[in-house]
Formats: sequence, structure tokens, C-alpha cells
Amino acid sequence: MHLGLNIDHIATLREARKINDPDPLEAIFIAKNCGVFQITIHLREDRRHINEFDVERIIDSSFLPVNIECAMDENIIDFICEKKPYKVTLVPEKREEITTEGGLVMQNTKIKDVITEFHKNHIQVATFIDPDIQSLELSKDYGADGIEIHTGSYANLSLMLYSNLKRTPNTIKSLENTDLKSLLQDCITQIKTIAKNAKKLDLEVYAGHGLNYFNVKTIAEIQEISELNIGQSIIARSIFVGLKNAIDDMQKIINIR
Repeated sequence: MHLGLNIDHIATLREARKINDPDPLEAIFIAKNCGVFQITIHLREDRRHINEFDVERIIDSSFLPVNIECAMDENIIDFICEKKPYKVTLVPEKREEITTEGGLVMQNTKIKDVITEFHKNHIQVATFIDPDIQSLELSKDYGADGIEIHTGSYANLSLMLYSNLKRTPNTIKSLENTDLKSLLQDCITQIKTIAKNAKKLDLEVYAGHGLNYFNVKTIAEIQEISELNIGQSIIARSIFVGLKNAIDDMQKIINIR
């Protein structure tokens, strides 16, 4: 199981004061020595954390492959084609969202054109999708190299069922007074089914969003998934135990199979 370390939230801390510290570039050298497979960053349209300056330095300096998450913004696409990272993951994006709320709406033929453009520049492409068969089939039809399964619903259900989230101001009201155990099991089944079907289509299978030290084990045990992209939970834990220990703790969990 490969770990993609998302370092966006190091930049979030920097942007809280609009200074140059902490520098997300520093994390790459620690990650390399911890056996991290790739660095993941999200270049958002509003540049709320990672910006072009970060992208250039990270691609130029990283010992590890770089995976850039991005929406289908023409300026961003042109910039990424020029910088030529290892991989791009196409994601949906809303300016007002706190974090990515779901997978791509795949019924958009522009996605195929964007994938073709990245391939012309020798960049691998994954689509970030909800675990549904139509999104999977369209990802294959459009020429994607792989899919990243959006695990946000699974993560939210896990938090509501097994943590104290529902007793906090951040409770997910739409999940209150629901059969959380049944919904969670259905969600796991959907993820497993899509992962199996993706492999049958010769697509690489990745997963990510909301994964943490308490819920990741179930996803890591799915044999068809080869890569997990995890950021917020690792960066949050690093505040208390240091980044090396936080990465090592996650690696121990996801490499159990």
C-alpha cells in the first residue's frame, strides 16, 4: 500500500499569518525518509493554501513523485502542463466549500479533453469519483489511467458512529437520527465493488478523503486499492507527536495486509 502524503494543510498554517513559515517544502524531506510514496498537493482556484510558488519549488526539489489535485480551470491546466508533475488528479471544486465535498460529475465531455491534454504532456491522470459504476465507466471511456475513490461519505459516517463528533458544533446534521451502522456497511460495500470493477477495467485504484488513524484500516484492507492519499489527519497529529512519528504511525496501519 502506497501512502500519498497531502501537505496542503502545512500551507494552510502558513497562510493563517500570510508569512513564509511553516514551509510545506520541508515536509518532503521528512516524508522521503519515512517511506512515503508520493507528495500530494491541491492547487485550488482560490489559492487558499498551495500556490504556484509552492508547486514550482515542490516539483523542482522533491525526491518523491508529485500528484497535483486540480479542477478543470484552463489557467491551472496550462500551468501544470508546463511543470509536468508525475500525476494529476482531477477533482470538483466549489469556492465556498471547506473541503472537497464529493466526486467529479463525470457527465462532462470536457473531462476527456483535459485528460488528453495531460497525456500529451506525459502526465498520468486519475479521476476523483464517488463509488458509483457510471463514474467509473466514464473514467475509463475518457482515458483516465486510474480512479481515486472519494471516501468522504465513509469517513463522515465513521466519525458520527465512532467519535464524539455529533456532540460538537461540527456535527453532521443530515446524518443525525439515521441508521449509521447500516449506512456505513453499504458505503464500504460500494467502495469494494467499485475497486473490484476498476481493476477489471485495468484502471489503477486509489482512495482518499477524510481518512484518519481510526477509519483507514478498513479501506487499507481492500486488495484492489494500491494508494491512499491522506493529509489533514497526519498533519493534525504531527502537531503533537512530530511529522515523522505521525507518518510512521499511519504507515504501520496501512501496511498491515
